[in-house]
Amino acid sequence: MLSHFHGIINVLGLIGEVIRAASSHNVVPLVEEGGKAAADAASSFHPVQIIKFTLIFLGGLGTLFGFGLAIAAQKFAVKVDPKVSQVRKALPGANCGACGFAGCQSYAEAVVANPDVSASLCAPGKESVAQQVAAITGKAAVVKEPEFARIMCQGGCSKAKKRYKYEGVQDCRAAILAGGGDKACRYGCLGYGTCEKVCPFGAITMTDDGLPFVDITKCTGCRKCEQACPVKVIEVLPASKEVLVACHSKDKGVETRKNCQVGCISCGMCEKVCPFEAASVSNNLAKIDINKCKVCGLCASKCPTGAIKDYIPQRPKAFVTDKCIGCTICQKVCPVDAASGELKQKHSIDQAKCIGCGICTEKCPAQAIDGTFNAPAVFQAAVAKKAAKSQNSMEAA
Repeated sequence: MLSHFHGIINVLGLIGEVIRAASSHNVVPLVEEGGKAAADAASSFHPVQIIKFTLIFLGGLGTLFGFGLAIAAQKFAVKVDPKVSQVRKALPGANCGACGFAGCQSYAEAVVANPDVSASLCAPGKESVAQQVAAITGKAAVVKEPEFARIMCQGGCSKAKKRYKYEGVQDCRAAILAGGGDKACRYGCLGYGTCEKVCPFGAITMTDDGLPFVDITKCTGCRKCEQACPVKVIEVLPASKEVLVACHSKDKGVETRKNCQVGCISCGMCEKVCPFEAASVSNNLAKIDINKCKVCGLCASKCPTGAIKDYIPQRPKAFVTDKCIGCTICQKVCPVDAASGELKQKHSIDQAKCIGCGICTEKCPAQAIDGTFNAPAVFQAAVAKKAAKSQNSMEAA
């Protein structure tokens, strides 16, 4: 540091010598009287010399300030962990905020410095980026279930009424300022495409009916659309939860039916038919507990207004194998009376009635009902668990 100061002093001395030389060169003291002496003194400064000495002076000042900035940069430099830049390069750079941090740079700094920050928080990067970040930081990459944006409204222009004609800025956030929006249902999607505009991945497009469509092959679950929606009809949910009440209306059933053809009228049918007690009705709106729901789709098939959306439009039909012991349990649990048969005789399932809900498959003690090869993973897990339990019992016996 002392050597830097010596260098600055030398530069200052050099600038001083230049200035003194410039001052003494060709300068004639103005001691004579009369205009001629003054004119001669003024003419002794040649323009080229003036420019030269000015440039030398400015160059010296630039050198001085350069030394000062160099010293300041060294003294106040912030040390950056090289892992931060490595993580930053691995991240997709969407700056979507799904990780809970302000952007990719903030997340990179946090995941390197804080041992409690997971390496698997980058939603757009998914598993591949999580593994890269884990390798750089020495943390474990936790495989997360994919999440997608779901539109919790089906009341497009053809199925829902409007209170007035809106002609302002084509943005939901602007439309909501005009008396709460033009939709007759104050809980419904306004349809002006704010979610489409804010999506950084092009996963949302507006349909001709004025409703957002989410392309799950592009959606990363970053939640930008969820945050931007002024009426909160977008929810980011786990991919496996594919039976949902696609309505947010809390109006009474009569009012809802007046405003929208596909709104929930809180009739309670879903609550009555759900075999897993996942559906319930409160505050004039049906809800499905995604932690209890087994994605059987029975509530969707029974909903009178179609307010419950089933993202698995076609389920595999169940059929009985030769393992059947004729216990009649499938007959008792089938919600559509598709299973039939005599006690201790092989049963059968009416394919025309079967809705592929998988309840009989899950309840069969002999694992004699097939059709799970394409069924939701939750039922496959249940089958595997029961098979393992049965095998353990046999080995213990």
